[in-house]
Amino acid sequence: MSVRVVADSTADLDAAFVAAHGVQVVPLKVIIGEDVYRDGVDITPAQLYQRMREEGVLARTSQPAPAEFETVFRAATDDGSAVVCTTISSGLSGTYESAMRAREALADRRIEVIDSRSVAIGHYAVAAAAVRAAERGADVAGVAAAASRAVSDVRLLFTVETLEYLHRGGRIGGARALLGSMLDIKPILEMREGRIEPGHRVRTYRRALEACADAAQRAAVEWGGARVYIGHAGKPEAGAVVAERLRGTSVPLEITEVEVGPVIGAHGGPGAVGVACVPDKD
Repeated sequence: MSVRVVADSTADLDAAFVAAHGVQVVPLKVIIGEDVYRDGVDITPAQLYQRMREEGVLARTSQPAPAEFETVFRAATDDGSAVVCTTISSGLSGTYESAMRAREALADRRIEVIDSRSVAIGHYAVAAAAVRAAERGADVAGVAAAASRAVSDVRLLFTVETLEYLHRGGRIGGARALLGSMLDIKPILEMREGRIEPGHRVRTYRRALEACADAAQRAAVEWGGARVYIGHAGKPEAGAVVAERLRGTSVPLEITEVEVGPVIGAHGGPGAVGVACVPDKD
């Protein structure tokens, strides 16, 4: 029985990866005013970030309906294949629950749903682990186990260029947003137990980028090697700062750089940059 990998669009898998490995992507939605766009289908990252910068739009997001997962699961399993599906953290979205409801509707088929407990490039790392296991010929239990190990291992840190979008989205209080704007203080945020939690703060955007890179570098040295995923929201030069700092690491690294998609970018805003890493156990 072959195993097919499905992921929701918050994994921000680049088009080349999706095409090369046959991953099926279920899009979340981006909502601007009364208009609803499918993430990465009806709106590109560049289009959203341009509108956020030039028009000051505040986008909202929504999860896929169970029926959308069911359609993809059904098509993927009609030939007898199994599915392993990875989703954004259940602590951030109801997407995992939608996928589980779709799985229950297709109880006669072999479908496993994995809560990545992460987002964006952290989710990418989990989906990529599932793909590698599937392509090595693992059965559905083995693919699900590989994804679950990545869930336990992945470390994700990120920063934002401006606190405006987090503030406007109700993520931080007005006083803290004003303070950050005045003093150019940048937060280092991280995923802990499936939720976004504050870490320390540094002065200047550049130092925040370097702090994220340094944290990934320490993890890689601890593990003796790592797969590292760098994501940027419309600011490739900031992602390049992180990548360049990591390339001097004394242990082997496999670095993947991607653009953060519209759903995640809607919350972090243009200039958000993150780095995720997992041990290279292959």
